[in-house]
Amino acid sequence: MQRTRQIKKPNLVLCSDFHLRKDTLLCWTGDFQKEQWDSVDFVRNLQSKYDCPVIVAGDLFDKWYNSNDFLTTVMQHLPNQLYVIYGQHDLPNHSIDLAYKSSIDTLAEAGKVKILDECHYGQEPNKGSLFFPNREPDRTILIWHKLAYQKPPYPEATGGNAISILKKYHQFDLIVTGDNHLPFVEEYQGRLLVNPGCLTRQSVTEMNYKPRVYLWYADTNTVEPVYIPIQENVITREHIEIKEQRDARIDAFVSSFKDDYEIGLSFEQNLEEFFNKNQIRKEVKEVKEIIYKSIE
Repeated sequence: MQRTRQIKKPNLVLCSDFHLRKDTLLCWTGDFQKEQWDSVDFVRNLQSKYDCPVIVAGDLFDKWYNSNDFLTTVMQHLPNQLYVIYGQHDLPNHSIDLAYKSSIDTLAEAGKVKILDECHYGQEPNKGSLFFPNREPDRTILIWHKLAYQKPPYPEATGGNAISILKKYHQFDLIVTGDNHLPFVEEYQGRLLVNPGCLTRQSVTEMNYKPRVYLWYADTNTVEPVYIPIQENVITREHIEIKEQRDARIDAFVSSFKDDYEIGLSFEQNLEEFFNKNQIRKEVKEVKEIIYKSIE
């Protein structure tokens, strides 16, 4: 008799930083909205396939306030059994005290998400977010919107090294972090820190980035990456190059009036310095205001 192969079932789908947004980023030449919703649907299909909770470690939204029609679209695509924490993008003024104003709270009232007790942006861990009892051994999980990294993503980065976080918070078998858009997995003495990264590509620096989520298996405390299908060759840095060329032309124009001040890297700063150091007719001052409005 032929035996049926049993599929190993994960206990959680680990995600972070959806940054759901109604607008399309300047760096995109493809259909960003299609990829955004296809990516969310991909997570929804995973949840349906394995019938397990989905975790989002903060920044479900790109902005804390969203229009009613956009929230309706969001609710049509979100997976079931969705657990979230607040990232700074989800909070007015990045303040947990104002969370009641956020779009996440609207989703919670509608029964589309469940908000975990911790660990939201700006908070420090206490008891953890989830507990899986009756296992060998029991599993304690911390979900945290914290900039964790294997090496600093930029020179002035604040946050914490992944190994250091695992050593400090040794009471947790699994720590899932958000905020850092670069995905990675760190292991220390059988415990894991998983940073799933951003669900969608949000900047030109992520041109070659491959979004993913992780399946977590409680019995072994291990994860498996699942890569999300993406469009190829849809991100460009052309808008940056155009701005750089424009700034260079305007800086050269401004410096031609008077060269007794130092030209900096910011066009707006250079323009303001020129107006401050030169006697400008009233008509030109009116042009100045037009220039600033155009910049905005």
